Amino acid sequence: MQNIVIMGGGVIGLSCAFELRKRGHSVTLLEIGQCGGQASGAAAGMLAPYSENLEEPDEFFHLCVDSLRLYPAWQAEIRHVSGQDFEYTNSGSLYAVYHEADILALEGRLLWQRAFGSSGSIVEGEELRRIEPGISSEVKAALHTPEESHIYAPHYVQALEQACRNTGVRIIENLESVSIVDWHRVQPGGAQAALQQHGQGMGQEPQRDQAQTPSREIAVRSKDGREFRAERLVVCSGAWAQELSGTIALPLPIYPIRGQICAYHNAEHTVRGMVFNNQGYVVAKDNGTVVCGASEDVAGFDTSVTEKGIDRLRKWNKRLFPSLEREIPFHRWAGLRPSTQDGRPLLGALEASEQIVFAAGHYRNGILLSPVTAKIVADVIDGLELPSYYPAFAPERFSHMVLR
Repeated sequence: MQNIVIMGGGVIGLSCAFELRKRGHSVTLLEIGQCGGQASGAAAGMLAPYSENLEEPDEFFHLCVDSLRLYPAWQAEIRHVSGQDFEYTNSGSLYAVYHEADILALEGRLLWQRAFGSSGSIVEGEELRRIEPGISSEVKAALHTPEESHIYAPHYVQALEQACRNTGVRIIENLESVSIVDWHRVQPGGAQAALQQHGQGMGQEPQRDQAQTPSREIAVRSKDGREFRAERLVVCSGAWAQELSGTIALPLPIYPIRGQICAYHNAEHTVRGMVFNNQGYVVAKDNGTVVCGASEDVAGFDTSVTEKGIDRLRKWNKRLFPSLEREIPFHRWAGLRPSTQDGRPLLGALEASEQIVFAAGHYRNGILLSPVTAKIVADVIDGLELPSYYPAFAPERFSHMVLR
């Protein structure tokens, strides 16, 4: 059993905490605000790796599909341990196109996706409208993927938090900032030294102090002066992880992307399932709503909703479902999606110090990737075999960049 501190209480941090505690480790989770308060609670909850990975079966696609396969058992365990219910719907999905020429591209995509677990098919005409009666007559065809699902993210994250608490994870919220103050670094050539640097972490401006006495433990400190020591630190702080760049002398290009979403009442069952096109998605939820997203822009850490962002959604969704033109969204919200420079998360232990394990930068796939991320992080810490694609997500892959 190891003593582990997790930095960040979103869906990734909570998932890692739950898996590690389940394996017998002592886990403390530190959150600068409230658990699930950023991208996690704002997500629409699609579990759709086939619809959202369009080009080829690269390492990221394999990571996403592995996570989808874990979901049935994972979500059942979270329900059981938490004692809380949440929507998990194996609705399947449609990826809609408007032009005959685009059907060939769908067929090409289906060809390679079938080799990786999809039982999809191209649907047109009456078959398409049997699945989605309200879909526009402009839609020529769609790729139907039965394996895809969706989840109601706010309730799922709440259940994850409760499952963590029920299994003995220590959760400390509203810390404002958390910084690494002491850690053990492997220098080139194998010599070890401790690097102690203060004042850099989640929600805090960077400043440097001189190296101090080496320590076998890693230490982090909150704004109120509390210090937490552990054998391992798991960094799950989303876009705030970039603030650790100076502390660990490693570029961490993770940036917040604002995703704006809106919801409609679905009293007339305008939408029955989950439908994608090249502009975004609409998905029908069990609570009688249709969620439409996501309009994205770069706005720093601003989570305000803009008319321009919501108008983008309304301009394309009425072409997909004409009846939405008559509807006004009753709810609008935004969340920050932590995106790395190459769109892939930072996942794994640092070469310079196995004390620090990263699980950050999941962009718009945090909900989908929560079970597989938790498994990989726990396998890293337990020294178990890792998937062949694991090196593609190495936190050091941006080390050629110049720190600013």
